[in-house]
Amino acid sequence: MLRTIAWYSNFVLSLVTMSPRLIQVNLLDKKNEKQKKKELVHRLTSRWALSQVRMSGAKVKVLGHENIPNDRPVLFISNHQSNFDTALMMCFVDKPKGFISKHEMKKIPLLRTWMKHMECVFMDRSSLRRSAEAIAEGVKILKGGQSLVIFPEGTRSKGGPMGEFKAGSFKLATKAGVPIVPITLKDTYKLMELNNSKIKPAEVEMHIHPPVETANLTAEEEDTLSERVKAIIQSKL
Repeated sequence: MLRTIAWYSNFVLSLVTMSPRLIQVNLLDKKNEKQKKKELVHRLTSRWALSQVRMSGAKVKVLGHENIPNDRPVLFISNHQSNFDTALMMCFVDKPKGFISKHEMKKIPLLRTWMKHMECVFMDRSSLRRSAEAIAEGVKILKGGQSLVIFPEGTRSKGGPMGEFKAGSFKLATKAGVPIVPITLKDTYKLMELNNSKIKPAEVEMHIHPPVETANLTAEEEDTLSERVKAIIQSKL
């Protein structure tokens, strides 16, 4: 219980103490220094996320760093077991990126501001029209050179079997013509979800798989892309 209290306290206080850095980010924004801003936001948010992971007591094993392309934007697609998955992706996938996130995240002060600067997309899955608009926005971001992360199950499995992958998630990659980098997150649910929302240390794994190209796919290859990527992720669970 003490770790849980300490973690939530650190979550709030660390966001507050990091807020003065928004002045620097906004200044780069006004000067239209996009690359410098992207690198700064990535560095600051990765460092913040790492503090959250460390406070949880997680021991993280990461395999496949070499599979992350350095020269082009990609769509990272991962299974989703825990609330910690986003923080793990932020600090252990060393590439500037935004997230396709549920629209409820807009309600969290300061966090939503940093997410905006990361070029996150807020998706309202309760509306087909708004979901389609979010996909279109994500495609534009990818074409603009920023990588994105999506959890195509749409909700946490909490240690159970992987859920169905939403087919619309893959349109982000195929319409933008960027590769997909599948990522397997293993045992992350043991940090919180297994413990009735109490935070406890656990050993977790992240497997970063080789990129899956999406340019010039046939119609049949597009139809099977979801199952192909899901099978890759499943192979390390």
